[in-house]
Amino acid sequence: MTDADLTPAPADAPDVGTLTYEQARDELVQVVSRLEAGGEPLETSLALWERGEALAARCQEWLDGARERLAAAQSASSAETAAPDGQG
Repeated sequence: MTDADLTPAPADAPDVGTLTYEQARDELVQVVSRLEAGGEPLETSLALWERGEALAARCQEWLDGARERLAAAQSASSAETAAPDGQG
C-alpha cells in the first residue's frame, strides 16, 4: 500500500471542519508526503495543496483553542491562589 492509497482524493475526503486535530494532522502528513514525492498530475497536485492548506488551518484552529483553554485554566488557577479563602 502506498501513501497515495492512504490519502483519499480531495473530492472524496471528509469535510476538514469535522476532523479532530489528530485526523487533520495525520492526513496533512500524508498530503505533504504525496506532494514531496512528486509524480502527480498538475490538477491533483493543486487539489492536494489546497487540501493541505485547509488541513493546516484546521490544525491551527485546534492548537489555538487548546492554547486559549490552557490560558483560561491558568488564569482561574492563579485567581484561586491569589484570592483569600476566608479562613483564618
